[in-house]
Amino acid sequence: MQIIPTIELQNGRCVTLRRGRFDDPMLWHVDPVETVLGFVAAGADRVRVTDFDALQEGSGNDALIEEIIRKVGVPVQVAGGMRSRERAEYWIEKGAGQVVIGTLAARAPDEVKALAKYHPDMVVLSLDVAGGRLMTHGWTSESPMSPEALLDSFAEVPLAGVVITDIDADDSETDKQLGVISGLAGTTRHLVFASGLVDSLDDLSRLKYVPGIAGAIVGRALMKKTFSMQEALEIARPEYEETAGFR
Repeated sequence: MQIIPTIELQNGRCVTLRRGRFDDPMLWHVDPVETVLGFVAAGADRVRVTDFDALQEGSGNDALIEEIIRKVGVPVQVAGGMRSRERAEYWIEKGAGQVVIGTLAARAPDEVKALAKYHPDMVVLSLDVAGGRLMTHGWTSESPMSPEALLDSFAEVPLAGVVITDIDADDSETDKQLGVISGLAGTTRHLVFASGLVDSLDDLSRLKYVPGIAGAIVGRALMKKTFSMQEALEIARPEYEETAGFR
């Protein structure tokens, strides 16, 4: 299982949100660049940066994200505010390893499919789900399309993967949310990464054995120092059974 550590930016600072509420962020007094470099030094082979300001139509974090892309030495997933093909291609041209697209995929799927075919394995489809419904525009609007229908429409598109975030995870039992995400994972052949479900090493241990889940996006637990990046990678490492030797 792959662990992708993430930082979430608002006004140039690392924050986390509860149930997508932008008006009440939890602020972390850490340097964004140094934080990401720390993840990489601990063994992360990919990182994710989510721009909350871009979700609200801002672009104040662009220079900071470009600095992260230049310095970290591993592929960077850039998420947040990819509301046009031009915006996604801007980040690809700036060196992003992958771009994460949600709202645009629901609103203009053909545009995103064309982008993914032109940039194979560089587009990550993002599904934000609340109460089984697909949410868009920074978790504020309900899409008329179901999560299952959106996944099905991208079945033959060369995506880098699919990130599924259950927005209800903050207020619900983890086992229930694992069921939601594993159910959706079972409907697609794409690699599926769970987001918003990991608050402890026990959560990671359970997620590791959920069919169809290729990895997890982990942010808040790393910021809270509930566990370290090294501990997360240790849990995620494949377990090999000993086999009898032949004489």
